Amino acid sequence: MQLSQLLERNFRVILEYYLYSLHYIELGATLFVPATHKNLAQIISGAKYQNLKSVVIDTEDAISESDLSYSMEVIKNLLTLFKKNKLLVFIRPRNIEILKELLSYESIDQIDGFVLPKFSSTNAQEYLNTLKLSSHLIMPSVEGKELFDTNKLIKLKDILVQYKEKIILVRFGLEDMLRQLSMKRRCEDSIFDIAVTSSILGNLLAIFKSAGFGVSGGVYPCFNDEVGFIKDVRRDLKEGLFSKTIIHPAQIELAHDIYKVTLDELNEANSLLSSSQAIINLDGKMGEINTMSPYARLIKLREKIYGVRDEN
Repeated sequence: MQLSQLLERNFRVILEYYLYSLHYIELGATLFVPATHKNLAQIISGAKYQNLKSVVIDTEDAISESDLSYSMEVIKNLLTLFKKNKLLVFIRPRNIEILKELLSYESIDQIDGFVLPKFSSTNAQEYLNTLKLSSHLIMPSVEGKELFDTNKLIKLKDILVQYKEKIILVRFGLEDMLRQLSMKRRCEDSIFDIAVTSSILGNLLAIFKSAGFGVSGGVYPCFNDEVGFIKDVRRDLKEGLFSKTIIHPAQIELAHDIYKVTLDELNEANSLLSSSQAIINLDGKMGEINTMSPYARLIKLREKIYGVRDEN
């Protein structure tokens, strides 16, 4: 084995050790903030929203082309003063060229990772090669025609599996999906109540979750509708989505409260994880230890991070 290959292999082993210590459940509700936001420094320092667990500095959809240079200057200046804290901070570059520029900035290693927009079969390998020897975490965001093509989604999954230790979560563009379908949902509608979008998301979940990837919850654009938002996050959990994409700080605590587990869920998880039997009685339901343990471990992790809520 050549020295370069040996060094790369050792690097990947070390990288895998450190990156696996972070689970996508720890992201909580992920706040997307334009790079030009007046309070960006306070937000990424953790001072503005103390219960926020993850934030994305956006240089893509939230930034006009005319403001891009300014937004990059803002990020560059912020990084010179930024001190890593418990808040997970990601950047969404506009494209691969912007990602390469960001990687050249001093103190970019203080950032936890990147959301890769418009992630597709045509740019996936270049994105991933650019970050191959970086310690940053990656959240690819599938937003284009791949959403509607099972074969292309499988191809993307196969590419990502090779970099699995770096992929904390797969995101998808919900509004991009609707745009390509010439559709717009009402605040009271779950995306899973609409036949075509439910089918698309079901397919995406089956492909990526069966390969061991977490999948984010899509944005809920009606930020003044608390009841609708709560309903939307609950449906996300039911369908296997986690880490709600949020666009307003009022949604932080609402999402995190829903991420708390019920006492019934916790008791079931404890029973599953503590039993030495193959099958147990879960209050009149069959509990198969081998098949239900992965779910039980997620419940325990949610309980550890978010706690237990009173109602079921």
